[in-house]
Amino acid sequence: QVHLAESGGGSVQAGGSLRLSCAASGLSAYRNCMGFVRQAPGKEREGVAIITRSGGTTTYAEFVKGRFTISQNISRDNAMVYLQMNNLNAEDTAMYRCVADPTPAGCNLRGDFLFKGQGIQVFVSS
Repeated sequence: QVHLAESGGGSVQAGGSLRLSCAASGLSAYRNCMGFVRQAPGKEREGVAIITRSGGTTTYAEFVKGRFTISQNISRDNAMVYLQMNNLNAEDTAMYRCVADPTPAGCNLRGDFLFKGQGIQVFVSS
């Protein structure tokens, strides 16, 4: 059974940093990539960053390039994915969800992602 659990969210002032973590279990045969998406109240969901299991290729949304870094630490049956978020601004305020998908076709920032975590709130005050 696949399970994704986020941690590390919270409140920070503009210009500050947060590090999100995602603990993934049960994904040994079902994950081509992992990443984070976010959704702010009244806005559509946005893909933030993804990283492939094999090779660690990363993809970032334009609005986080140069500020966010995604990384991973994987084993055969489990994985940790991290999103280091620097120079945060009020527009980064959102619910962030860890996501994963087993197929290359599903691993893009606009993908629906087969597996999703419950989400964690990030609030940036200006």
